[in-house]
Amino acid sequence: MAESDVKTPRERYRAQVREEIKKHAWEQIADAGASALSLNAIAKQIGVSGPALYRYFANRDELITELIRDAYRSLADTFRARAGADVAELAYALRRWALDDPQRYFLVYGTPVPGYRAPEDTTRIASEIMAVLLDACAAVAPDATPLDDHLAGHRSWAREHQAPPSALSRALLFWTRLHGVLALELAGHFNGMGFAPEELYAAETRALANP
Repeated sequence: MAESDVKTPRERYRAQVREEIKKHAWEQIADAGASALSLNAIAKQIGVSGPALYRYFANRDELITELIRDAYRSLADTFRARAGADVAELAYALRRWALDDPQRYFLVYGTPVPGYRAPEDTTRIASEIMAVLLDACAAVAPDATPLDDHLAGHRSWAREHQAPPSALSRALLFWTRLHGVLALELAGHFNGMGFAPEELYAAETRALANP
């Protein structure tokens, strides 16, 4: 039985309103950034009072947290659907996900929202993404590097994953180098430079995919 079949009409209505609130929140973020998010403005857009809207989200930070959870969950699902894929396939999946919705990308990987601190559970969702990446990186056998030696004793960020230090190194290089290219591209910093950003991304992907 589907989850929607067991919900009461009141629960279904509440879920629908929450989704409508999030839809307008994403529109606000696209227009002015997450720091300008206003629950009162959203209340006017959907035709309810401010106090009525606060029955669905207690404050701005709770709404931002829900959006961040949705964004991380979307990328986690994208990666988990490709469990067993190689580094290159994950790299291109990340790029497609980022280009499909730049505002979603920037909410989780862009400049932090002033005054906002994400709860621990969003970190756990992010770790699911990294776990799939670590699996792919463990299948590559590069030469040992000084970074491997360092990460052998500094691996708490990988949580319980048992990837060898070489996989930890490659995963961090993947994350930093590819996010660097994506963030610059999505922010428009390559505009007018006369080259195709996808070719730069492809070059970085090839370097990361081959030992």
